[in-house]
Amino acid sequence: MKKTIGIVLYPGFQVLGLAVSTVFEFANATIGRDEYAVTLVSEHGGSVPSSMGFGIDTAPLKGRKFHTLIVSGDSDGTPQAGGVTQYVRHALRSAERVAATCTGAFVLAEAGLLDGRRATTHWHFACTLQRDYPNVKVEEDRIFIVDGPIWTSAGATAGIDLALALVEHDLGAETARLVAKKLVVYHRRAGGQSQFSALLELDPKSDRVQTALSYAKSNLTARLSVEDLAEVAHLSPRQFSRVFREETGQSPARAIEHLRLEAARLMMESGRHPIEVIVRETGFGDRERMRRSFLRAYGQSPQAMRRLAAGSM
Repeated sequence: MKKTIGIVLYPGFQVLGLAVSTVFEFANATIGRDEYAVTLVSEHGGSVPSSMGFGIDTAPLKGRKFHTLIVSGDSDGTPQAGGVTQYVRHALRSAERVAATCTGAFVLAEAGLLDGRRATTHWHFACTLQRDYPNVKVEEDRIFIVDGPIWTSAGATAGIDLALALVEHDLGAETARLVAKKLVVYHRRAGGQSQFSALLELDPKSDRVQTALSYAKSNLTARLSVEDLAEVAHLSPRQFSRVFREETGQSPARAIEHLRLEAARLMMESGRHPIEVIVRETGFGDRERMRRSFLRAYGQSPQAMRRLAAGSM
């Protein structure tokens, strides 16, 4: 049976939230049939102004039932949802799943659907969500979380990850992989993956340091000593260490450990790789060294991180 998807918009909705519709569009094209029927809806229907000011035509919510309801987010964390909240409050009477991208989680929280549940949202608004709705178990550093029939995601492109996870749940991992390939995105980041990137956090300024870090990220199985990285950056080891610390605030060794940790955690969360393979592919050298790094960075062992990731699906 065709799955009806209702994407809820309200004044000021974030334009990027519409990207989730493309995931379902490409899923239909990939399997050669209309598995999904997507409808953009709002409280009263008609044109709804986006965060950029232009309007998007919508159908009215009243009287409509959907297999999956997805509430979009906005850019400032104050969704002007109006009567949408009342509709969402009773959505699970007919919908199999209710989801929210970005600050759409505030609408779900206001409707009471997140009480006692784990949820996430854009990291910038996570503390506000927890403060305003103390009965919600907010996990701010997650790409998306599934708690029963409720799905929530972080902001921006994380909605695409959530939509790909929905497709994977419905049609299998291979279909989701092919959709991701068409979208030219990573094949669905694990739900438990951090919202932050080690390279983004380092934020190097010069091309030389950026080149060295990009080399390191692509060659984690190598030794990646200061001498190795300095050679890639065409600097002396002493110059490289000084410039690296000035630009990133970290030593090269600490930065490389963060890159290894990020890669190891991603492999761990996918659940498909044995520990020994992860140790080898990320350059940790041995299990104990990786375990100590995980405990320092995350306060949990690799195995605990894997169990946590499994729980977010």
